[in-house]
Amino acid sequence: MPIINNDFQDILTERHSVRRFDPSVKIDRDEIKEMLAETITAPSACNLQAWKFIVVDTEKGRKKLHKYFMKFNFPQIDNSSAVILIFGNTLAYKKYSKLWHSMYESKKVTKEAMEAALNTFMPLYEKAPREMLVADSMVDSSLAAMQLMLVAREHGYDTNAMAGYDSTKAAAIMGLDPEQYVPVMAIAIGKHDEKADPEIETTRYPLSELVDFE
Repeated sequence: MPIINNDFQDILTERHSVRRFDPSVKIDRDEIKEMLAETITAPSACNLQAWKFIVVDTEKGRKKLHKYFMKFNFPQIDNSSAVILIFGNTLAYKKYSKLWHSMYESKKVTKEAMEAALNTFMPLYEKAPREMLVADSMVDSSLAAMQLMLVAREHGYDTNAMAGYDSTKAAAIMGLDPEQYVPVMAIAIGKHDEKADPEIETTRYPLSELVDFE
């Protein structure tokens, strides 16, 4: 798919949260896959890549979201081209050995580097309390979420990040194991409905209130 916008300054500063989407705009699943392929180049702790995506772009899927989202978010759910759910995978470390072996077999890393990584990080995750696994997966998935919104802007689309839902129901309703997968964010994607009222332009706090130097 052609890239609509390759101006990073514009992508960064002109990305805004959109709540009123044009329901006539559809995004082909191949393009969604392309955007997600760009998204997963995001960094993650120890390269664990502890994220899981579910793309909701059917009426059946949207009805599932209605079961646990706040009504405040129904317009985005119903009118966007898709809602991409991002879950943290607390058991991502179980694929870690296979990942490093594949990198070694494709000659991306040496055997020594592979063994050093596995011997250093695997014991940490295997012995980690669930709280640490949840925290790690949520940080990883949040990095991916922000990257997805910038990628969407690159492709010419608008987004709205949503966390207004019952997190205790999210995984089970979407067919995932609630012990393994923790909900992090939902991102509605599509194009702003130009016939709707303009979106509110938010004001940022001054940098002087947010930054200290030591």
